[in-house]
Amino acid sequence: MNNLFFRTQNTLTGLILRLTLGIIFFPHGMQKTVGWFGGAGFSQMMKIFTEQMHLPAIVAFLVIMTEFIGAICLIFGFATRFWAIAYIGLMLGIMFTTHLQYGFFMNWMGTQQGEGCQFDLMVIGIALALVVEGGGKYAIDGYMIRINR
Repeated sequence: MNNLFFRTQNTLTGLILRLTLGIIFFPHGMQKTVGWFGGAGFSQMMKIFTEQMHLPAIVAFLVIMTEFIGAICLIFGFATRFWAIAYIGLMLGIMFTTHLQYGFFMNWMGTQQGEGCQFDLMVIGIALALVVEGGGKYAIDGYMIRINR
């Protein structure tokens, strides 16, 4: 099971994909956990997710932790496939509950009431590639495989 979980191709492709996804979501995670980058912080985000968006508390917690812990793990290449699958689930949830109703395009010009699903689909595509490819060069996953041999 560990081989399947941590196995990775030693490529630049995996490295680029996981760094891209990790770097994109790191600020989002920091907004939701510690309030950096103009974010609300953990307590306020839990309140927003549960009281305003009516998400169950466990779902709200998992959203926050996926964006926070998942981003850090992706940057270092730890459990890349697990976090890629978690991001696919996260983005499918966001897309179907929030963004799809506003169409495909993001709200670049401020003319829509909300964001379309364009960003969600891009993240899902990157995450799917990581499920196939693994974390790539310099991923902790690759070191885990070598240690377990």
